[in-house]
Amino acid sequence: MLSKLEARARRFEEIQKELADPEITRDQKRYKELMQENSVLVEIMTEYDRLKKVKAEIEDARQLVEQSDDQELKDMAREELKTLESAEEELNTTIKGLLIPRDPLDLKNIIMEIRAGTGGDEAALFAADLYRMYSKYAESKNWKIELLSANQIQIGGFKEVIFSVQGKSVYESMRYESGVHRVQRVPVTESSGRIHTSAVTVAVLPEAETTDIEIKAEDIKVDVYRSSGPGGQSVNTTDSAVRITHLETGLVVTCQDEKSQHKNRAKALRVLRARLFELEEQKKQADRARERKSQVGSGDRSERIRTYNFPQNRVTDHRINLTIYHLDNILLGSLTEVIEPLKLNAKEELIKTQTS
Repeated sequence: MLSKLEARARRFEEIQKELADPEITRDQKRYKELMQENSVLVEIMTEYDRLKKVKAEIEDARQLVEQSDDQELKDMAREELKTLESAEEELNTTIKGLLIPRDPLDLKNIIMEIRAGTGGDEAALFAADLYRMYSKYAESKNWKIELLSANQIQIGGFKEVIFSVQGKSVYESMRYESGVHRVQRVPVTESSGRIHTSAVTVAVLPEAETTDIEIKAEDIKVDVYRSSGPGGQSVNTTDSAVRITHLETGLVVTCQDEKSQHKNRAKALRVLRARLFELEEQKKQADRARERKSQVGSGDRSERIRTYNFPQNRVTDHRINLTIYHLDNILLGSLTEVIEPLKLNAKEELIKTQTS
């Protein structure tokens, strides 16, 4: 591990020299890449400096234990040594996690797709609850949300809602939300008070830049039509809604929320680009492809990653056996206590694979 830290320290010095050159700002792409790498290395170097300081203090404490003739001083040094060795162990664990190569996708913005699965109108209503939950969480993180497409039902839920989330390291935090979310509650449409179980699927796609995925005019078929509101009612008298079909893959994206055909087309292309980028990533990483397949599925009740139980005010994430008994706060956007354990678990698994 020390050899890796020394290599990072040398790289950190190289970056500082590059960033000090006024000419670097002329190349904004290179400047952005260096700043991103620098922010990661700053964290590693901070912990490395702490580790070196602790190691030096451990050496001093050991010498005191071995060489001092004062028994009281020796006992104090032994106690300090225990504390320092515990701190060294914690720092080693932290640094091992920081030294794991960061997934370049972690820094990307995302496009989220929430779809009602099993449960009819109740599933659509819960899809709207999840959309609000993620919106509030994004707001707490100072991320920006942009609605791209929505298929709303008359009582206020969503059969489907697609939106982008932009901000710092969005994909790193949100990637584990992909999967089937199950809800257990008494629907507002249920007069007998019986608890229903419904399911909603969530897909999290890293948003692709135009340089990541090129979409040529000849690769797609574009249809325009009049948009409609809940229940099929017409909400626009012009052909502003857009449907884009990617000819090679058969992927279809529709967008009708804007009154402008041009804006709807631009939004639909963003979603299509993200889906194509995801397909490319799946080809590169077979493990990630299997993970996504098992997480998203068809929206059936049995394929769940998380359960939201309203009668018990409980949220359970089945992947890490995490249970929290304040669902009401979670739905208000307090997702940190769910997301951080998932990130920590993923990092611990990576550390195991690196050291095994």
